[in-house]
Amino acid sequence: MYPDQDFDQLTREPPSATGRSPEQVLHEVFGYESFRPLQGDIVQEVVGGGDALVLMPTGGGKSLCYQVPALV
Repeated sequence: MYPDQDFDQLTREPPSATGRSPEQVLHEVFGYESFRPLQGDIVQEVVGGGDALVLMPTGGGKSLCYQVPALV
């Protein structure tokens, strides 16, 4: 399917953590000083390996709840 790609050269190691806290990522990457209500709790749950089902209105900040843990 991908004749030009040498997939044997890809690493099988999972990505490593950056060592930054969620608050550092929020500030350094997104430019916010603090999480909105409940965002911090959701992010901590996901960073800690838990699952979260998040229901928020449009514009409520759902995207940061999965973007920040991916960068921690």
